[in-house]
Amino acid sequence: MSQRILITGAGGQVGTALQQQLENENFETFFLDRKQLPLEQTLIIQDILGMYQPDIILHAAAYTAVDKAESEPELANAVNHLASEEIAQYCRIHGVKLLAISTDYVFDGQSSEPLTEEATPAPLNVYGQSKWKGEQAIQKWAPDSIIIRTSWVYGEQGHNFVNTMQRLMHERETLSVVNDQIGSPTYAGDLARAIVTILKADRWQPGIYHYANEGEVSWYDFAVAVREQIGASCQINAIPTSQYPTPAKRPSYSLLDKSKIKRTFNVRVPFWLDSLTEMLNPNQA
Repeated sequence: MSQRILITGAGGQVGTALQQQLENENFETFFLDRKQLPLEQTLIIQDILGMYQPDIILHAAAYTAVDKAESEPELANAVNHLASEEIAQYCRIHGVKLLAISTDYVFDGQSSEPLTEEATPAPLNVYGQSKWKGEQAIQKWAPDSIIIRTSWVYGEQGHNFVNTMQRLMHERETLSVVNDQIGSPTYAGDLARAIVTILKADRWQPGIYHYANEGEVSWYDFAVAVREQIGASCQINAIPTSQYPTPAKRPSYSLLDKSKIKRTFNVRVPFWLDSLTEMLNPNQA
């Protein structure tokens, strides 16, 4: 009998990528979007999950509007922390496996080398704090869970850096992009493939794991690569973060060390530029 997998955040970037990756796999899947599973309504979450009786929950839904979270801290906390706690409690009570997605924004960006899973979280903003509290709740209630921290996620759908850059490069002659925030982009399709690899592994190995594409870039480097891929002529100026103030502080360095997930699950991690090419120019990839 195939396992029943419930996926939250069906309309998001990772949720959409998971639909594509799981359609040819031997799982019974239930994809719930924010209408079917309103995470801010924490009191009804466990009842909704109970209707599906899943064997595994892939928790990909989140409040991800980083700047908006500064003015909506209660909503961000409800979705990213309290809802994760309800899901973890449901998993604990019913013996359900949980795999949840977290973020590099749980870190303060003060490191100078790739961050391992043992690095101490110290979030700089409301979004990061809410995700860190969510991680802690998951580990408290469902210690057999897998948590995957990822960074700079983009995909074909939704609001993300790549789609925003594509639009702006066709609308404007010049753009300014920060060059002193360092990390690595993550193509949602690659993250979804890694999750499927974990689901099909010989055994479930709980813990925190880091996953992002290989390589190290700034947002400016990333923007230049997008421009080259789409053949735009927009001029891109590199600026420091101090010249681009935002409501939420961002970590200046959040490159993730991926050795643990590669070693444990034999996950393949593509280079960031190859994955960007795969999305923007699939015939060249």
